Amino acid sequence: MLAGKRVVVTGGTGSLGKVLIRRLLTGEIGLPEKIIVFSRDEAKQHAMRVEYMNQRAATDEIIYRNFEQLLEFRIGDVRDFHAVGAVLRGADVVFNAAALKQVPACEYSPFEAVQTNIGGPENIIRAIREHDLPVQTVVGVSTDKACKPVNVMGMTKAIQERVFIRANMDCPETRFICVRYGNVLASRGSVIPLFHDQIRSGGPVTITSPEMTRFLLTLEQAVDTIFAALREAHRGETYIPRVPSARIADVAKALIGKRPIKTVVTGVRPGEKLHEILISEEEAHRSIRRANYFVILPILPELRLPDDGAPTLTSEYSSADDVMTAAATKDLLDRSGLLSIDEIRLEGELLR
Repeated sequence: MLAGKRVVVTGGTGSLGKVLIRRLLTGEIGLPEKIIVFSRDEAKQHAMRVEYMNQRAATDEIIYRNFEQLLEFRIGDVRDFHAVGAVLRGADVVFNAAALKQVPACEYSPFEAVQTNIGGPENIIRAIREHDLPVQTVVGVSTDKACKPVNVMGMTKAIQERVFIRANMDCPETRFICVRYGNVLASRGSVIPLFHDQIRSGGPVTITSPEMTRFLLTLEQAVDTIFAALREAHRGETYIPRVPSARIADVAKALIGKRPIKTVVTGVRPGEKLHEILISEEEAHRSIRRANYFVILPILPELRLPDDGAPTLTSEYSSADDVMTAAATKDLLDRSGLLSIDEIRLEGELLR
């Protein structure tokens, strides 16, 4: 599917971006001709470049040979229309993983979230439209917080989804699709690395609410969802993985194990929900089952296909439903290699 294609990954040095790029490099869905990592963090790009080149120390040659490599690094910001237009020139497929995703940070800097999470996608669309770029597919990466949003991060991601869906009408030669998923285990800023740090320090482990639940999936499952959408999604569709949910208190309990460490309830943070939702009641009536995924059909009737099929769900898909037992939660964390606090992998980097 991607064999011989030119691929751009915005936010390519982030949690998802790094795993996505590693999977792209395996050629499991075809080895691209070029993979361009587009992000604004030069330090993360440099570290990733050095790791990719398998060098113990950085040399000037790494920089000089950048554009000759399969994996190419470009400094730039999705907020900058000119930078976006330049990086998309010649691209066949775009994965938009660039985002401001920390809930409290977005609450305190809402317009910054707007510029990245909404302005960035609009720049991608505008560049394709105004420069008449032959981009075949754009995949927008979203979050469960975009469903019935109560915080700035979710609100901006919800608008991002609608911006991409509408783009199918402005750029009919390009397929715009989305993926939406829940909490990624051990991603940057997620609760598990926080709990590990608190346990290493002797506690206490802080829990916002004993009743809080979240959908849990690995970074590999997140990439699986992206690849499934890339292979199968029609224009304007949003892919949703069918994944388990757990009480965050059970996650903490499993990580603490038999250690004499206390837990403290700190209260819900600004903009935080007790339960997350991946598909709302309104979306349930236009959601179908496709293999191991739910698919939300486009809200715009012009993008719907006559043979979409009958809706699968009759109510919202919430993390409060079918919550795993404490034992099942522990087993999931164990299988994911996250129970040990002595040595875990975060975004491909070894933490001790």
